[in-house]
This record gives sequence, structure tokens and C-alpha cells, in this order.
Amino acid sequence: MAKELNEDTGFNISIKSLVGIGAAMATIISMWFVLQADIAEAKELPAPLPPDVTRMEFDMKDQLIRQTIMTTQKDVEELKDDMGRIEEKLDKLIEKRR
Repeated sequence: MAKELNEDTGFNISIKSLVGIGAAMATIISMWFVLQADIAEAKELPAPLPPDVTRMEFDMKDQLIRQTIMTTQKDVEELKDDMGRIEEKLDKLIEKRR
């Protein structure tokens, strides 16, 4: 049989349980107020500093670095060609002296 719940229904709870429930409620309420105080403090803090490098500046530096690399690559290719010609000339000079 199911028991009916009405105004005359009662239950027993120990003092130890009441103290535990009270302590839990006090802890939750104090945490709520501490959190609210932290939020209020955070709102008053100064705004964060802007980043040292903006996106546009980063893109420009990146493009400059890439362009420098390509220029260096061309210079290295020219140096290789020059080295090849110098080696050919040296080989010819060595053959003439023999």
C-alpha cells in the first residue's frame, strides 16, 4: 500500500543531520558571495594591454621575410652559376699549364 502525504505526515531528522545541512548551506551561500565579489573586482580591473604585434604588422613582416628568402634563393643560384664558370676557367688554366 502506498502511504499518503498530507499535513499530518511527519518524519524524524537528527540534530547531526540538521547541523550538516546548515553547514552545507552556509558554505554554498558564502561561496556565492565570494564569487560575486570576485566578479565585481574583475570588472574594475584595467583593460588588458593591446598585443605587441598587430595582425597587419605580422602579415607585413611575414611577407617581407618571404620576399627576402626568395631574393636570397636567387642570389644563391647566381653564386652557383658563378662558381661553375670559375671552376671551368680553373680547369682550362690547369690544362694549359700541363
